[in-house]
Amino acid sequence: MATLVAFSGGKDSTAMAYRMAELGSEFSLLFTPTGNELPGVAEHVQATAKVLGKPLIVPPGPTLATLIETFGALPNNRQRWCTRMIKIEPCRAYLLANPGSTLCVGLRADEEERQGMYGGQASYRFPLREWGWGIGDVLGYLNEKGIAVPPRTDCALCYDQRLGDWKNLLRQYPEEYAKGEALEDATGHTFRSPTRDTWPAGLRAMRLEFERGRKVRGEDDDCEKTACRVCRL
Repeated sequence: MATLVAFSGGKDSTAMAYRMAELGSEFSLLFTPTGNELPGVAEHVQATAKVLGKPLIVPPGPTLATLIETFGALPNNRQRWCTRMIKIEPCRAYLLANPGSTLCVGLRADEEERQGMYGGQASYRFPLREWGWGIGDVLGYLNEKGIAVPPRTDCALCYDQRLGDWKNLLRQYPEEYAKGEALEDATGHTFRSPTRDTWPAGLRAMRLEFERGRKVRGEDDDCEKTACRVCRL
């Protein structure tokens, strides 16, 4: 029976994969890309598979761009189809095609209880919980081993990212931010909810606020993000 690690390239799944390999476990890495990852994510995923000597499985699935074109709309808090269709459903399809698999998911001991998020097609293990690892254990292990992970493994244009993330996206990857503006113009929708906060919902108007020097509350806060958790495992 195959053992698979649900792998996004984030700190939890990276720490889990390295520790499982260290303990002598045999497994494959299962990665479901969105096609909208920031630079460095794909490289980290490939490098992890190479360093650990583990097979990398990438099930076929849609990209964020193709779904936006299909629906003529953007994912947002009321239309959260992106994670389900890009991440969860391709994983479920792979598990259905490979019955008897065990899927290892990087949910920590300090997180809410969630079982079977990919459906009943597989058996599940939660190694971080088995080891009693919380966020401090994960970060401590990665630091001890000198393992760097991408700061973000979700979509560059994730609707649920914080204002500080949008500001950083504009600063560091202006071409990606511009793609978001173009998608909003083309679809007539916005990634952000108009009632979410006092900032403009549209990326173009929000960029003007950034360029005027408007400060983002907590933009330097490094606290862990919890939204779209499956994209960051």
